[in-house]
Amino acid sequence: MERQEDQAPGWDAIDRALAPLYAEQEPRHYGTLIKRSLGGNDPLDGISAYKREEPVPHWHFVTYGLSELYAKESDDPGHSGWGFELTFRLRDDSDATEPPVWALNFLQNLARYVFDSGNAFADGHYLNANGPIAADSDTRIRSVAFVRDPELEPVDSAHGRVEFLQVVGLTNEEELALKRWSTRKVLQAFEPHMPLWITDLERASLMQESEIVAEIAAGTASEGSDTGFVFVDGLSWEQQARRWRKPLTTVVLGARQVGELMALLPLRLPFDKPFSLIGTESRVLFASGRRNAVQADGEDLRLTLTAETLRELIATLQAREGHYVLRSFDILGFTVRKSQIKDADGRVVQTIG
Repeated sequence: MERQEDQAPGWDAIDRALAPLYAEQEPRHYGTLIKRSLGGNDPLDGISAYKREEPVPHWHFVTYGLSELYAKESDDPGHSGWGFELTFRLRDDSDATEPPVWALNFLQNLARYVFDSGNAFADGHYLNANGPIAADSDTRIRSVAFVRDPELEPVDSAHGRVEFLQVVGLTNEEELALKRWSTRKVLQAFEPHMPLWITDLERASLMQESEIVAEIAAGTASEGSDTGFVFVDGLSWEQQARRWRKPLTTVVLGARQVGELMALLPLRLPFDKPFSLIGTESRVLFASGRRNAVQADGEDLRLTLTAETLRELIATLQAREGHYVLRSFDILGFTVRKSQIKDADGRVVQTIG
């Protein structure tokens, strides 16, 4: 493949990793005309797409640009750039000789999220798209998980290590199953119905398969959840002094996160696993204990809850605007505000609470 610059050891490393799979195939490659470093909007230097027929017809996309393709710029000698590139497998039974444009834009948007937010993806992460991953479609695939590409091993470049994270399209119900148990274990349960974790926009939710539901339920009941934190927009907390009484601590969060909190706390704390809500400026950590306690440390808040208080919290807190207090822990309250769900264009598509 023709590189965009003469000296590109990072680019060469990606090509080297792909060679055993695609030595006989020249990919469709889509380069960026104006690089982000020169004021362009697209963070990736390019995306290659390979047409595959096995195990089912699909496109295999690989990005160039999340790792350091040319010069070493970061201070981390062990990793190249963000330490990964994205891959994506999209089912396509047609005779098309070009991949769908939306998939290229989708990968650029995921990379843009990484560069703009500073949040890197890793094996086991997931992300809700707040709508169909293919714009203007009615697909049920509205979330993605990230898992190591089953065919591409990590590669060491001159600038450090690069692994290949595959983007796997999921329904909202499947995303919830990942959160409640384990990304890797749920994807393994899906694999007989989703070879190589190929994304199929036409498929129904795999949570309709009774054997999958039973396997996930058993794993969740015996192991709890691997999800140790969720990111929360608008998270804050405050402490209000009260005469003759201990200060009242109030946690403020959006209605959208209440459902996640109520689903995950009973799958973490009883298993002696802490759970955190992480905001842009604050963090609230929940832990189990024999006595209720509140501990503030800068912008961080630690809440230790007894089993009784955890049960009351789950029964009391709702995804509806309002203020909620706990009888068993009367120095702690929760204020729930409405959440607005926006699409990729910033338009409000749903209000929760």
